Amino acid sequence: MAELLTPQDIGKALGDLTDWTLDDGALKRVVELADFTQAMLVVNRVAEIAENDNHHPDIDIRWNKVTFRCSTHSEGGITASDVSLAREIDGVVEAVRQA
Repeated sequence: MAELLTPQDIGKALGDLTDWTLDDGALKRVVELADFTQAMLVVNRVAEIAENDNHHPDIDIRWNKVTFRCSTHSEGGITASDVSLAREIDGVVEAVRQA
């Protein structure tokens, strides 16, 4: 079982995850990309990571805007797995933007 992070741990993580916010018990990031194709490229790469890690974010796609929400549903909040996934999402977004 994953352990829920304390509010202090979440605050510390958000200090490093500058593009993320705390939203209703989840880490949330809204990413605006160049177009729908780039948005789908990010989503597909994140999906591969999520499947590999067996830890899946909630994803909402609106043309070139993608919203990611990371929380551990089985635990009812944010765990270290969510922080790790958020960091991986940041890496994917940066890589796609630079390509």
